[in-house]
Formats: sequence, C-alpha cells, structure tokens
Amino acid sequence: MKQAAAIVLAAGEGTRMRSDVPKVAHEILGVPLVRWVVDAAKAAGASRIVTVIGHGAEAVAALVPDTEIAVQDVQHGTGHAVKCAEAALSGFDGPVLVLAGDVPLLRAETLQRLVEMRSETGAACVVLTARFQDPTGYGRIVRDIDDGVAAIVEHKDLAPEQLATDECNAGVYCFDAKALFSALERVTPANAQGEYYLTDTVAILRADGLDVEALTLSDADESHGINTRVQLAAAGKLMQRRINEAHMLAGVTMTDPDLAWISPGVEIGRDVVIEPMTVLAGTTVIAVGAHIGPSSRVLDSEIGAGAVVEQSIVRGARIGEGANVGPNAFIRPGTVLGPGAKVGSFVEVKNSTIGELSKVPHLSYVGDATVGSGVNIGAGSITCNFDGVSKHPTVIGDGAFIGSDTMLVAPVVIGEGAMTAAGSAITKDVPAGSLGIERSEQRTVQGWADRRRAGRRE
Repeated sequence: MKQAAAIVLAAGEGTRMRSDVPKVAHEILGVPLVRWVVDAAKAAGASRIVTVIGHGAEAVAALVPDTEIAVQDVQHGTGHAVKCAEAALSGFDGPVLVLAGDVPLLRAETLQRLVEMRSETGAACVVLTARFQDPTGYGRIVRDIDDGVAAIVEHKDLAPEQLATDECNAGVYCFDAKALFSALERVTPANAQGEYYLTDTVAILRADGLDVEALTLSDADESHGINTRVQLAAAGKLMQRRINEAHMLAGVTMTDPDLAWISPGVEIGRDVVIEPMTVLAGTTVIAVGAHIGPSSRVLDSEIGAGAVVEQSIVRGARIGEGANVGPNAFIRPGTVLGPGAKVGSFVEVKNSTIGELSKVPHLSYVGDATVGSGVNIGAGSITCNFDGVSKHPTVIGDGAFIGSDTMLVAPVVIGEGAMTAAGSAITKDVPAGSLGIERSEQRTVQGWADRRRAGRRE
C-alpha cells in the first residue's frame, strides 16, 4: 500500500452541529474528528494524503499540517470536493482512498482491505458498504441482475421500490486514480440537491464497462458519520469502549470502563489500575503497576511504576516510581517528582523538581524550585517565586525541614539539613545545618478578651 494516496473531505460547515467550530474540528477523546481519519489513513500506509478544506479553512488546516491541502471555496457536493484535490494529485497513477473527515471510527485495517480488494479484483472502484436495520438517510447500493454494484442512489433520490434496500453506502471508497478523475468530468448536478455527487461516478464507471466492487463492513459502527452533537457523543462512547477494551486485553484493570476516558496516544503498562472518572490524554505514558484515580486527569505526562495519582490533575509532568500524588493536588507543567516523593492534599507544584522521598503533604505551593531528597515541607508553606515582573528560583537542600506556614521569598537557598521555624518569612539564605527563624515577638495582653466580651453584653 506504499503507493496509495488518500483524499480526506473536510470542507463542510456541519450546520446541524449548531457551532461556530468547523464540524471536523470537534473532538472525540481530545482528538479532532479529521485527525482520527487522517491518522487511520496514515496507519493504513497511505503515502500521500490530501485534505480538502473549505468552511473554517484556517482552523481545519492547522489540525492536519502533515497533509497536503486543497481548497473548496464553495461547497457544491462531494464530487466537486474530490475534483478540488485533482491538481494536488496530478500525475498520480495508483489507488486513491476517498474518506469523509467526519467518520472517526474507521479502522486502518478496513482501509488496508479496501486497497487490497481493489488490487486483487482490478476494479475501478471498491465501495465500502454497511447494513442497517433502519437505513433512513443513507445512500443505497443498487445491484444489477448479477449482484454487481450498478449504482449508488442518495436517499432523497430513491425510487419507491428502492427504499427497502438495507445495503448502504458508507461514504468510503478506493478508486483507480485515472478512472476516478475521468468519471468526475462527467458528473452533473441533476439531483434533488443540485450538487455534484461523488456517488454518481459508480454508474459512470459501470457505463464505461469497468468493474465496481463492494466491501461490506462486519462492524457497521465504523461507518457512522457525525452530523449532530448526539452522534458525536455516541461515536465517542464507541471509541472509548474500543480503546478501553484494547487496554484491558493487554493487562490493564479498569474498575468501570464506561467511566474512563483515554486518548489514542496514551501508553499504559501491565497491571495498572484505572479508577472511575479518570481522563488520560495526549502523550501520557503510565508505567507498570501504577494506580490512577478516581477522578484524576493526566495530560502529556509520565507516571512511574507503582506510582499513585488520586483525585488530582497532572499536566506536562514526570511522576517518579512509587511517588504519591493527591488527593486534590495540581501538578503543573515542568514538574518532576522523584522516586517515592509525595505531593498531598491541596498542593500545587509548578516547574519544580521534588527529590527522592521528599514530601509536600498538604496546603502548599511550590513553584520554580529545586527540592532535594528527604525534604519535608510543612503545611501552608509557599515559595514566593514571582515579584510581579520576573520569576525567581528557590533551592532546598537534601534533608532540609521547612516548618509549617513558611514563606520562602525567592531567590533563596535553604542548605542541606537546614530548618525553618514555623510561621517564618525567609528572605535570606539559610546555611546547611542551621535554623532560619523570622517572627515578631509575641505580646500577651491579660484580660483583653474578657473585657471585650463584657463590652458587647452591655
């Protein structure tokens, strides 16, 4: 399949989505619809991909920078859209897949089979078909007396006797390039919509004495296109189930697969446990034996073997082997937690390294800091890293102890084994093995509280 090309039709507005966002830019599991289609074509081995854009052209083009772009300025139907890609494929002589950019459930294996079937049969076109109990709205496959594919008729153009046909056009094809563009020259808008239908090429090819074959899907769900938010949600659920089942069969435990949302690029090791209400997205990698959730979101991050992320958000971070995050922690980009480190309840960490076995147990903020190993940061402590103009670093040496409610005013260095007293605002470096303390002297006014209460009663 190295010589195959693909045309992805992504120019439509999608008015039924009721959205300012182009239809193919809507997402399933964090991935735009058009990306699902392009990635399937790539995985199937397509060496060239042309994306036809129109409505919201700039936004759609930004989603497929790895493809060639053709523009359909005015949408005159699917046949016209494919014709817009002809110049990009000028001189190409091989199989051409034609795919709709709003059909995200297509498998790469199905596309490979389409190309193989065209090669094996020598057909000018192989049409992907599906059978539905209720085919309303779908174009139908019309067969001749020899059971060959004679034509595709859109639902609005069906004759009464054709309405009972349940074999439907899935909107996916593999053409011989020369035959495709030759047939498109003869397509006319003589139909109920007044558009140039790609489907009309089937009857034209047959009239030319060329063969048209059909490949019927064993899983009709692959053919589902997206026209409404309801269909978007339904396709998302199907994709979620497909991805989760693959992970479970590979050795991942999901306590409730219907409540785990995992993007296609996520890698998960064996014996990982995924609890309900968990989202794993982007380039996330989860190592063996980790425990994620419940109610956690991990994006573009690495989670080490045996680590725990409970009810927390992790973005663009690396969590070390056996480290513990949460509950209710926020780990922001640039953070690295060492092996066995702990970031606990209501702690936020940004662009910082927390060393091996160090702990930030609760109610703290650590930003732009380098924290050594075996450090304990008490509750309510903050690295004051921003002066209103610039960010400044904090360095905490191995084995240091930061007392509760310490303000570390950066830039500042806390030496190895040093301590800060609770309630201190540390503005100067604390040498190794020393105590940093900054407090005003406590003053006690005897009887003040009793006198105040007595005044209120009067």
